[in-house]
Amino acid sequence: MEETAAANDSESAAPEPMVSLRGLTKVFRDFWGRSKVRAVDNLNLDIQRGEVFGLLGPNGSGKSTTIKIVLGLLHATSGSATIMGKSPRNVGIKNHIGYLPEESYLYNYLTPRETLGFYARLFDIDRASRKQRIGQLLEMVGLTQAADRAVGEFSKGMARRVGLAQALINDPQLIILDEPTSGLDPIGCRQVKDLILTLAQRGKTVILSSHLLADVEDVCDRIAILYNGTIHARGRVSELLEKQDTCRLTMPSLTPEKTKKMLDLIKGEFGTAAEVDHPSMDLEQFFLQVVEKAHDAATHASGVERTDGVADYLSERK
Repeated sequence: MEETAAANDSESAAPEPMVSLRGLTKVFRDFWGRSKVRAVDNLNLDIQRGEVFGLLGPNGSGKSTTIKIVLGLLHATSGSATIMGKSPRNVGIKNHIGYLPEESYLYNYLTPRETLGFYARLFDIDRASRKQRIGQLLEMVGLTQAADRAVGEFSKGMARRVGLAQALINDPQLIILDEPTSGLDPIGCRQVKDLILTLAQRGKTVILSSHLLADVEDVCDRIAILYNGTIHARGRVSELLEKQDTCRLTMPSLTPEKTKKMLDLIKGEFGTAAEVDHPSMDLEQFFLQVVEKAHDAATHASGVERTDGVADYLSERK
């Protein structure tokens, strides 16, 4: 799958991708310097400008470590990571990055307006622009009416909206979203997905890490599935999910007689146009299939292991 998908991948076409990873490896060591976990293993990946890229994998697959290296929060053991051709640790590059972590770390005693003002000042945004952006962001995430309430009073979904607004305060070129729809209701999820698509249309690059595969399927141009720190599948979502060994014939409804005739004589004439395409599995099925194969081929697991049943002491009826 990796070789086939890679052949269809157009990563090498762009001369300067937004994010480029080459031979990226991260090994966490113990107190004595001995290798403990190889979280990322010789990762090669290009993410182009203006695309929405899904970074997927089970817990412990290396997604968070990769994101932290891209953000400049961790040093790679070997290999390189660049953003717009520069190191993630370059201070100037950080002005072009927006990040929503998996958990929204907010100051509970601040209001959404004060929270956004705080982050805007960190980016040295002038007062007039700061006021304008804060107002627009609060409206965008639906918190205008709650703009002056303490964040500590908010539900998880409302706090998530504040975190999303915070990630966009500096008008970033690269936006990294880790579980952006966590805690949101279905309407909020749809709004966030629409926002991601709009950002991409405006030339922003979005890296999306999520376990909600339906969300990924809705918005991502391409994805990569990691397991044990390596990529086991990558490419365009539509191409990866196609079942190439079967075809589907689609046409308007026919009478039972014509349907039988079509089945008997597939090349017969029915006086209507037909379209042949490839039926697809959904992203969740494909994800589980890739991870299952990767698990069976692996000699070790750096993250959460596959389990069945429950602990023995919980299985007894009382």
